Amino acid sequence: MYRVLMLNDDYTPMEFVIVVLQEFFGKNRENATQIMLKIHLDGKAVCGIYSRDVAATKVDQVLDAAHKAGHPLQCVCEPIE
Repeated sequence: MYRVLMLNDDYTPMEFVIVVLQEFFGKNRENATQIMLKIHLDGKAVCGIYSRDVAATKVDQVLDAAHKAGHPLQCVCEPIE
């Protein structure tokens, strides 16, 4: 299994992060806001845990949406040991 993490930056609007969490990770508004604040305060946060292929797809979706919106938002996946 792999965890998908979003990384903080000083440019991507918080509202965009919330929308991405809702759209690609199925979070409700309250949970998305909590995760966004954790990203903002701690520098990163886990968005979800998935199989390798699903995690890679989630990362690609986030990076594609951020690129299209002109934001430098970064998303990575890493194996759970």
